[in-house]
Amino acid sequence: MTRLPAIFALALWAGVLWLIAPEKSTEKQRTPFWKLNIAHRGLHTKDKTIPENSLPAFVRAEKAGYGIELDVQLSKDGTVMVFHDDTLWRVCGRKGRLRSFCSQQLNKMYLFGTKHTIPSLQQVLEQLEGKAPLVVELKSGKNNTMLCQKTLELMRTYPGPWCVESFDPRILAWFRHNAPDVLRGQLADSPDSFRQWGPAAGALLGNLLGNCIARPHFVAWGHGKKTLAVKLCEKMGAMKLRWTVRPEDCREPLEGEYDGIIFEYETPKVRYQ
Repeated sequence: MTRLPAIFALALWAGVLWLIAPEKSTEKQRTPFWKLNIAHRGLHTKDKTIPENSLPAFVRAEKAGYGIELDVQLSKDGTVMVFHDDTLWRVCGRKGRLRSFCSQQLNKMYLFGTKHTIPSLQQVLEQLEGKAPLVVELKSGKNNTMLCQKTLELMRTYPGPWCVESFDPRILAWFRHNAPDVLRGQLADSPDSFRQWGPAAGALLGNLLGNCIARPHFVAWGHGKKTLAVKLCEKMGAMKLRWTVRPEDCREPLEGEYDGIIFEYETPKVRYQ
C-alpha cells in the first residue's frame, strides 16, 4: 500500500510528459531555419513607409538574406491573404473584418496610407520565387480546414524552404496528419499573455497542452516567463524559436538560448552562432 502514492506520482508525470511531448525535427527540416534571423512580417519600417506584410517588406528581407515570417487568413471568397489582424482598422483604416471582403476588394486597400496594398499569398510566393525561407503563421478562424488546405496547396509550389506555425493546436494537428513532412511550430507565451482569450486559453497555450494533438517540431516563444511545461518540452527535443526581438532587447543571451529568432525594426546579421 505504501507504494501506491509513488506509482500514482509516476503515472501523473508520465501523463504530463505525454501531453506536452513534441515531435523531433529531422536535420533536413530544421537546417534552413537553424540560427536564422527571420524578419517579422517582412523587413518593414517603424515609420510604416514600408508596411508590415507588404510586398516591398518581403522583397527587402529577401534581398538582405533573412528568413521571412508572414501571416495568412482567408478572404470572403476563399483566397489566402497575407494580413495579421482580424480587423482592417489598424492597418487600413477601414471598418470590418478581413474575412468580410473579397480578395479583389482587399487588393485595393492601402496599408498605413502608402501605395502598397494587401497581397495574396500567391502574389508573395510569385514575387519571392523561392529565394527566402518562409515561416507561415496560419491565423485561426471560422474555416481552419479550408485555410490549411489552400495554404498547403500554395506552399507546395514554393521552391524554397518553408514551415508553418500557429497559436491554434488544431491547425498544427491538421498539418501533422495531412503534411507530416512539413516543419510545424506552436506559437506560445506565458499564460497571462492571453488574458483577452480567457484563463482556459492561457493555461492551454502557456503550458503547451495542445501538443497532444499538434506534436509540434518547434515552440516559438514570446517575451513571457517560461512555464515548467515549456522547459520540459524543450528538454524533450523541441526546436526553440523566439518572437519578437526588437532593438531594445538584449540579443546575446537570446542567441545563446534560441535556435532561430524572429525580429523587427533592426538589421542583424543573417545567421548567428
